[in-house]
Amino acid sequence: MAADGKETKVSAALNCIDLSNPDTKQSAALLKEACMDSGFFYVINHGISEELMEEVFGQSKKFFELPMDEKMKLLRNEKHRGYHPPLLEILDHETNKRDDKEAYFMGVELSEDDPDEERPFYGPNIWPPADVFPEWKETMQRYHREVLHVARSVARIIALALDLSVDFFDQPEMLGKPIANFRILRYGGQICDSSEAILGAGAHCDFGILTLLATDETWGLQICKDKDAKPQVWEYVQPLKRAFIVNIGDMLERLSNCVFRSTLHRVVADQERYSIAFFLSPSHDGIIECLPTCKSEENPAKFPPIKCRELLCSRFTKSFQQN
Repeated sequence: MAADGKETKVSAALNCIDLSNPDTKQSAALLKEACMDSGFFYVINHGISEELMEEVFGQSKKFFELPMDEKMKLLRNEKHRGYHPPLLEILDHETNKRDDKEAYFMGVELSEDDPDEERPFYGPNIWPPADVFPEWKETMQRYHREVLHVARSVARIIALALDLSVDFFDQPEMLGKPIANFRILRYGGQICDSSEAILGAGAHCDFGILTLLATDETWGLQICKDKDAKPQVWEYVQPLKRAFIVNIGDMLERLSNCVFRSTLHRVVADQERYSIAFFLSPSHDGIIECLPTCKSEENPAKFPPIKCRELLCSRFTKSFQQN
């Protein structure tokens, strides 16, 4: 506790990956160190303009300020698109408490007659009414397109860090047609009054390969480097203006045979906080299995192969279970 009575926040020391750095070996080494330590790092000089970021945050705030009955008209569907009200998701399966946050899900836009539309996680988005949000669709689609480009760039550095060819993740079965969804999020300090809720987002590991998080300047994200420690030690991740906070998910931990770590994290939100989380996973039928550079006779694969869609479906079903 500081002398003024305010909490002193202990923040994790994270590596910073500069996408404008021409020395890819240096970037790969920094990323590898980060992914073997905390599973979290910053990405800077990513090329997305501050103007676009501010526009997305502005649209987000405008939407969440709508009356609840208006937001519920856009309720999330079975494709995980649309509005996500408080108390819908359970991320912390130790406490089984629901998250006190609200969100809006979007992803790759496919028409209803696209062959992939029938598959989970693909399909048309749910868009707010254009007369109320005339800039929403264009802004969100541009953001999705530009962050996907950044995510692919990070994936190339990951490939180098795992001693793979730089274009390994560009293969069709990996990121040829990725499941790339994002959601805008609002944590309100206490959006709803319920003893069954966690104030923010419960402790969890992300599901896919990568998550790229843009935040406002409000603290709240915490990580636990050793998920098996008793008691768990939590450190804050400091917001860094114009940077993405990037973390690896369970799929990359499986692919790397636990060389890279999918780290437990949570959001403790005692005041209003906005963020945008972009989740990258392989193509629908991509096989999640140990990479050739991450196994040997002495260190065999720790997980059996599994299709991307099967892993995601099981995790989403568990998170959105109804009690």
